[in-house]
Amino acid sequence: MARIITKELAVKIREKLEGVPITTKNKAHDIYGVYHNNLLIAQFGIRRGSSKDAGHDHVQKELNVSTGFAKQLAICTKQRDDYLRERKLLPPVPPTPQLPSP
Repeated sequence: MARIITKELAVKIREKLEGVPITTKNKAHDIYGVYHNNLLIAQFGIRRGSSKDAGHDHVQKELNVSTGFAKQLAICTKQRDDYLRERKLLPPVPPTPQLPSP
């Protein structure tokens, strides 16, 4: 089975979502929390080790988003605000008003 989310992509997701370390001692994973308005809204783990290709297909489940959305977060087509909207923590983007034609 192909790995959708690798360690390298998981690290990019952590950076994009401004993940804060929660625990690191004696664990197989470093655990990061995602906060919004000082509330923990999600947490996920990134495996320790040097293998950039290590599978991290659990990340999207822990963030409560689809695999495609998680991948888009990692490859820069989605941003933190998009994640917060997906989780319904921010209001939807209002439509751009149309100017009348002259």
